[in-house]
This record gives sequence, structure tokens and C-alpha cells, in this order.
Amino acid sequence: MSQIQNLFDVPGPKGRRNLAILNTLGLVFVLGILAAIIVILVNKGQLAPAAWKPFFTADVWVEYLVPGLIATLKAAVIAIVASNIVGLLLGIGRLSSIALIRWLAGVIVEFFRAVPVLVMMIFFYFTLSLLANSTTLFSSDDAPFLGVVLGLTLYNGSVIAELVRSGVRNLPKGQREAGKAIGLRHGQLLRSIELPQALVAMMPAMVSQLVVILKDTALGYIVVYPELLRQAKLVGTTYSNLLPALIVAALIFIIVNTILGATANWLQRKLSSRTAGGAMAADAEMVTDVDPSVMVEGD
Repeated sequence: MSQIQNLFDVPGPKGRRNLAILNTLGLVFVLGILAAIIVILVNKGQLAPAAWKPFFTADVWVEYLVPGLIATLKAAVIAIVASNIVGLLLGIGRLSSIALIRWLAGVIVEFFRAVPVLVMMIFFYFTLSLLANSTTLFSSDDAPFLGVVLGLTLYNGSVIAELVRSGVRNLPKGQREAGKAIGLRHGQLLRSIELPQALVAMMPAMVSQLVVILKDTALGYIVVYPELLRQAKLVGTTYSNLLPALIVAALIFIIVNTILGATANWLQRKLSSRTAGGAMAADAEMVTDVDPSVMVEGD
């Protein structure tokens, strides 16, 4: 707060009054625009009660929305698991003591971070569609799903790799020095001391990245993957209620993302408490392992 006050003068009574007036006018302006949009949509029949009736029938959910949600969760779960594995491996590679491995991991991470997710999805979709004719490992029907998963995995895996690297680099340097002092090699130090703490410290950033993965599955619409957004568009086309269908899809995304965020935060608290408990137990064990006879001379 003191730093902000050093950069900006604290407004006086007149300034606060002017800010309050401007905020009120801005709020009224935004509410006016929203009201005008709602009136236009009502006149177009998009928000009429009849447009919402299909969502109170089982057919819309059984044939469209539930299969779309399952396809979204399927792609998201596989991409989340694969992204964490790829990200951890690339992050360790970027922290390697071997220069060639660090360079290769850095090139991979920077390349896939720079390429948009949608471009990767389209690339893998068309590539796998062409390869499906010459292999029995997968069919052309699997190309949309594989394109979505590969695109999400490579992009988000690269982002997670940077989270791993920055999480380790931000740890206190004394821990690395202490590990070297007791004879730990670079790999042992990274695996036993630095990575466990870094993973807990970067958990909030990883949670936000998992939500990004789930939302980005909607890009699979472009490569005809039958995820939730595409199925909602089919509902809107079938029942001529595109806007209500998109609103329902958005609400489903919000609910799922909220559950995912709450679960990840709960996991973060559990991991943090276990880490803290393990550290205190280790400290207590070190204290109890000290030979009292060593301390006599000092007294």
C-alpha cells in the first residue's frame, strides 16, 4: 500500500467525489448497453420462453449436451494428465546439468509455447487424417480427438515446464547449497529436495492452467470434435435457439471449472499441510538424533 501511495497521490474529498461520479456514470452506461442488448434479443425471440423449453426435455441432454460434456471431460482429463507428465519432463530437462539437454528442452518449450493451440490442433487433425489411411493404429474418426489432445498437451505441457523451472529457481539458494554440502548430486538434489517444494509452491498457477485446458477443449469445434460447444451449436441449429444453447453451455463450463478449481485448491491445501508436517517431523528427528555428549563441551 505504501508503494502505491508513493506512485500515486491519494485523492482528496473532491477527487473521491469525482471518481464516485465517474464510476456511477460508467456503471449506468454499461447497464444501459446490457439492457439494450436484452431488449433486442427479446424482440428477436432468442430469450422467449419457447427458446428455453428444449432444455427441459430429456432428448436435448441425452442426445446432445451430455455426450458433448463427456467428450469435453475425456479430452480435458487426458490432456491434463499428459500435460503434467510432459511439463514435468521438459521442466526437469530445462534444469538438467547437461547443456545439450537444457538446450533441446528449451527449444521444444519455446517452440510449442509460441505456436497457437488452434494451429496445432488443425495441424495434427489433418496430419493424422492423412496417416489414418496407411496405419491400423487409429482411424480417421480418431483424428479430431487426437488432434485436440495433442495440441492441448504440447502447448500446456510447455507452459507447465516453465512453471516447474521457475518454481525450482525461486527456491531459497541455501537449500541447494546445503544439499551439495552433504554430498547430494544434481539429480538427487532436484528429485528429493527442490521438485517437491516447487510443485507445492506452483500449485495455484497449475490450477489456473488446468482450467485453461478445460476451456480450450472448445477449440475442438474447429476440427469437428463433438465437444460441448459443438453440441450446443447443434442444439441451437436444431431448435433455432442458438443464444440460449450457448448460455447453457457457458453455465456448464462455469460449473465444471468451479468444481475443478475447488478440487485443486483442496489438493493444494492437503499437499501444503503434508509438506509442512513432513518438514517439522524431519526437523524434530534431526534434533532428537543429536548426540547430547557433543553439546557438553560447548556448555
